[in-house]
Amino acid sequence: MNVLRSPALLVTATTAASLGAALVAMNLYGGVSAPSVPEVAVRVDQVGYVRGEKKQAYVMGPSAALAGARFKVVDAKGKAVTAGRLGATTGRWNAKYPSVRTADLSALNTPGTYRIVLTGTAAGRSPAFRVADARELMTPLVRDNVRFLQAQRDGADVLSGNGLPNGALKHGPSHLADEDATVYADPEYDGEGNELLDERLTPTGDRADVSGGWFDAGDFLKFTGTTSYSVAELLITQQDLPHMKELSAEATHGLDWLDKMWDEDSETLYAQVGIGAGNENVRTDHDVWRLPEADDRLDVSPGDPDYTIKHRPVFRANDPGEPITPSLAGRVAAVFALAAQRAADTDPDEAQDWLDKAAAVYDLADTDPDLDEPLFTAFPGAFYPEDSWQDDMEFAGAELALAAGTLGDDREGDWTDDSARWARAYLDSDVKGTLNVADVSALAHVDLATALDGTRANGVGDEELYEDLRRQLEDGVGRAGNDPFGAGAVYDDFDAVPHTFGLVATARLYAKATGDTRYAAFAGQQRGWALGANAWGTSFMIGAGEVYPHCPEHQLANLRGSHDGKGAILRGAVVNGPNEASKLEELNGFPTMKKCTAAPPTGAWTDFDGKGARYVDDVGAWQTVEPALDFTTTALLAFALTAEADNR
Repeated sequence: MNVLRSPALLVTATTAASLGAALVAMNLYGGVSAPSVPEVAVRVDQVGYVRGEKKQAYVMGPSAALAGARFKVVDAKGKAVTAGRLGATTGRWNAKYPSVRTADLSALNTPGTYRIVLTGTAAGRSPAFRVADARELMTPLVRDNVRFLQAQRDGADVLSGNGLPNGALKHGPSHLADEDATVYADPEYDGEGNELLDERLTPTGDRADVSGGWFDAGDFLKFTGTTSYSVAELLITQQDLPHMKELSAEATHGLDWLDKMWDEDSETLYAQVGIGAGNENVRTDHDVWRLPEADDRLDVSPGDPDYTIKHRPVFRANDPGEPITPSLAGRVAAVFALAAQRAADTDPDEAQDWLDKAAAVYDLADTDPDLDEPLFTAFPGAFYPEDSWQDDMEFAGAELALAAGTLGDDREGDWTDDSARWARAYLDSDVKGTLNVADVSALAHVDLATALDGTRANGVGDEELYEDLRRQLEDGVGRAGNDPFGAGAVYDDFDAVPHTFGLVATARLYAKATGDTRYAAFAGQQRGWALGANAWGTSFMIGAGEVYPHCPEHQLANLRGSHDGKGAILRGAVVNGPNEASKLEELNGFPTMKKCTAAPPTGAWTDFDGKGARYVDDVGAWQTVEPALDFTTTALLAFALTAEADNR
């Protein structure tokens, strides 16, 4: 299931400078001398490997050069600690690097910082990597993911000064006009979702306070769908990391905004704030490149094209009291029920309030949607297409049942039965996927199994739920077995990296629920791919490793951060990663966009492209380096579950 990030204005890519010099400067080849640079490259998990897990690096180059190659591992002082031969070829990557071989590092379990150095018929060395316990490696990554969420804060409650770590990206209070926003009727779009067909937006006469929350991605739009997904993952993570105060604070920040998006008096769920595709009369968030606080300084009147940039429109997921798209209703209800579980021990009255809100949203879910129409997720729908909804209802039912059980609410059994019914419907459907913003079945299955507590309902029990988790993981295992770098995601489709972290999280959830660790090595392999052990030799999380995205398509990072290699970075943000080559023929551009020189030129990555996929670290490349809420919280969940596995 694709997640499409709608592009704004488009310009051609910047002409590439010297390939070899740029890559050496970025250490993509490990700093070896220029003459040997184009031939051999070493790829490792640049964050590091967990003690006791299977550890694998990759070497890519000409077959003849790798045939007689050996490797040694050196510590921070340059002392060799182990050595070996490269493994058998794992397949062909591209014409430049026709052979990929592995370097098995599994015997390396002494904590420390290391590099791989090639010997024999090949020369080269890897970026640095660590070997440490899972908690030591993963917890800093979780904290960095939280830093990204802090940078995404909107409204008056932004963090600055002592509220943020040194080096964090800061901005001022933003979009204060959202405190009194106009609600508009559903906008009508063309089939591709690129153009608003309404001459102007039509107010409904209602107003709402929708201030706060997080920006969704590199722009400043706010979506109930993505925020609910991310808050759910934060609340689930908080169950395992209850003492991480900054994590708890961000979960609360996102939850408070979702609470505003649900108007319980009129029984209306608001779907989004802002608009990303307009026309000559309605300028949108995607039409200007600016700092978020700049919108409040605009001097505009109703009827001005820029009016909807300062006074951002609010759109509804349902008319008051009418049914709500089940994917949105299910996910929001699940989040409110998770909030009830969180408050149950400390404030039962607050917990009951959350549970009642969850039940109210859940009861409005449209469980007989028109199958000829796509599920509503956002305006335009092409921003976040989604096919499945039974998984969201299963998720809601499971969390409602668990909250009810904690609070002694007699609806527990009904919600457990409901959840099992929706699980059965999902299992029988033809839209089954893996964990990402459009499929939460992995989260739902695990908690439904807990709610069932060994019983069965509506033909569903632990056996069926865990079998489907294995189905999701086996899909990834199958793809990994046919890929030279063991990638379980699809390179030439949107969201390869978050899908990869979704597989990691699912493997850890499965092991936690069942005690079956058969997918532990696969999870480590996928984490490694996303953090540097891939063809491009880059981590896809900003700040993680030696080589990571330096030019994300993110307005705040570009205008106030490190566009020239100096200053703050958008630490902790996770980007899309490689994408279909044809999708990168044109890149975004704005007159106010700062040229980013912190990474190699766009063409410097070309030698590493393969399998129909490209990767570009360029501020205009929304297709590969735009970060997003759902990308980052999926990684956060994966890291937290990996850290927790250290205790078992």
